[in-house]
Amino acid sequence: RMNAVLELDPDNHTAVVQPGVRLNELDEVTAAAGLVYPVYPGEYSASLGGNIATNAGGMRAVKYGVTRHQVLGLEAVLPGGEGLRSGGKFVKASTGYDLTQLVIGSEGTLALVTEATLRLYPRSPHQATVLAPFTTLEQVTDAVPRIIDSGIGPLILEYIDLLTMSATQSFCGLELGIPQEIKDTALAYLVVMMENTVEERLDQDTERLSEMLAELGAIDVFVLPPHSAGELIDAREKAFWMAKANGADDVIDIVVPRASIPDFMDKVSALAGEYEAWIAGCGHAGDGNVHLGIFCADPDRRSALLNALFSAGMALGGAISGEHGIGVAKKKYFNELEDPGKIALMRRIKAAFDPNGILNPGVLFDTDPTKGDPAR
Repeated sequence: RMNAVLELDPDNHTAVVQPGVRLNELDEVTAAAGLVYPVYPGEYSASLGGNIATNAGGMRAVKYGVTRHQVLGLEAVLPGGEGLRSGGKFVKASTGYDLTQLVIGSEGTLALVTEATLRLYPRSPHQATVLAPFTTLEQVTDAVPRIIDSGIGPLILEYIDLLTMSATQSFCGLELGIPQEIKDTALAYLVVMMENTVEERLDQDTERLSEMLAELGAIDVFVLPPHSAGELIDAREKAFWMAKANGADDVIDIVVPRASIPDFMDKVSALAGEYEAWIAGCGHAGDGNVHLGIFCADPDRRSALLNALFSAGMALGGAISGEHGIGVAKKKYFNELEDPGKIALMRRIKAAFDPNGILNPGVLFDTDPTKGDPAR
């Protein structure tokens, strides 16, 4: 029942919401004021409380960042029943530990969020989406830093590999008007969405981006009609469900420095052959978050493959999960591969917040229920 937008403050560009408020509900309220909460993790019925607990990301992170960049303050309840307030309607503070950021992304293991102060932005009424097919993934990833360097400021910057694009079009009935000869040649696609408050400036950015993509080796450049663009973005966000519907045994979201995506994907290809698996993917090219559908039925072989994939990402300076979190599914790999000192510190933090281990026990790491001590 804690599902109210308690306050909308246009002058401070903030909203105060309860955790049960859903993204689509908040969007209706902010739209009426010409503002927007920019985190879009692909499911607009998701709750703000869930987004905060998991530090939800999504395709717009390349421009706006993820949930932790948009939460300015929290009200939370600790496991013992004590209330806690941190942060507020300000964008900077240097006053003790940042408890707001500690709770965000803690997957419900430290405290229950009961209220959040969110950062809002002016809503841009004009958007344009460009689709560029390339002959190699390396060309796609090489294009990404050049696009960001240009100052265009893309809202969305995604790559989709050939297998995922074909499956997406089939699964969602998506027709983008791409000639067959281009489909036969393209091995990877780059999707760029831009926004602007002034339509003429958006048109200029679209023309400039199209010329840049052609210079960077795109086979062709398609400026999609709004309806087709919406369908493509929606289909891209459904890639998780599409992978599961097509029999994927696991879906993971490793993140690496964006310039390392080609090296990581080379390793993915080699590991797929080594473990006799099929791996298809897409991802947030602008922030290095690679989403992979893993098709490998044998559980022991799949476990070894996942360990190798996570290790490969971490060796490139990345992390096991960019936005899906650890939960219980990745707990084994998290505890095996992460720095033991870091894990030990996290256990001590958990014990300080929740000495009896009652909040989401078994998430991130195991607790010892006989001792009531999450640090063990």
